[in-house]
Amino acid sequence: MKKEQRFKYLSYPQAVFVVGTYDGERKPNVMTVALGGMCSHNPPYFAISVRSATYSHQNIVARQAFTVNIPSKKYLKHVDYVGLVSGRNTDKFAVCGLTAVAGELVDAPYIDEFPTVAECRLHHTIDLGSHTMFIGEIVSIKGEEPVLADLSHLMPNLTDIPDMVKAEGIVYAFAGDGRYYCGLGEPLERAYSVGRQLIE
Repeated sequence: MKKEQRFKYLSYPQAVFVVGTYDGERKPNVMTVALGGMCSHNPPYFAISVRSATYSHQNIVARQAFTVNIPSKKYLKHVDYVGLVSGRNTDKFAVCGLTAVAGELVDAPYIDEFPTVAECRLHHTIDLGSHTMFIGEIVSIKGEEPVLADLSHLMPNLTDIPDMVKAEGIVYAFAGDGRYYCGLGEPLERAYSVGRQLIE
């Protein structure tokens, strides 16, 4: 028998992203986001939900841009830190020893050390209550060669796709006795394939 949940959190585990922005003085800032993901493939749009009280929120509104950085597990301490402190009075890049790189197509920085990054131009803003959803058009995506996969055997345009297992990506989840970051395991079964066993 299912029990009614007090908190209506359904989407966990969630992939962990680090969002890059510039403030009014063009100081680079980053924050950790667990509410985010692709929301359209054609055109490619990425949605993130951010609390209005955050420094990144005002930066996105002012600059109309953000980057989505996918961290690997070796930067877990840094990922957690940039979600704990505000960029209003802290230089997170300096504290973490990370390198800010100016986006080529948008007015936002990305993290050089992280294996994959998407540059997003703000397309739509939706006030949802506790969070504002920012929907950005992905205008550029970059990845380090070792974490890219060629899936053109499935579809001709699926080349240089970030492989989250190779990139050692992380997810955020409620598990055991609290909130945790978890690693990704080995793939289980091929998508759009294993279910065909039930098609008559």
